[in-house]
Amino acid sequence: MYIVAIAWIYVVLMMSITEQSVIAGIMTFLLYGVLPLAIILYVMGSPRRKRDRANAEKFPPARSAEALTSAKEETKAEASD
Repeated sequence: MYIVAIAWIYVVLMMSITEQSVIAGIMTFLLYGVLPLAIILYVMGSPRRKRDRANAEKFPPARSAEALTSAKEETKAEASD
């Protein structure tokens, strides 16, 4: 998917370089390249974001090693009291 996006940006960049003025080149790059590509990549990435969200709910992130170490130390301190 990203190789097509890179190719499209390249084509639009070449189109924008050949424009008569700098403003026309910038507008060509933004309106033919960046805006449509951003929309397409957002829509195409929707299933992945949905899958990642479901996995995040299903498998919560593990605690860090520091948090586990401090939790063990707190448990030892409570046990010794």
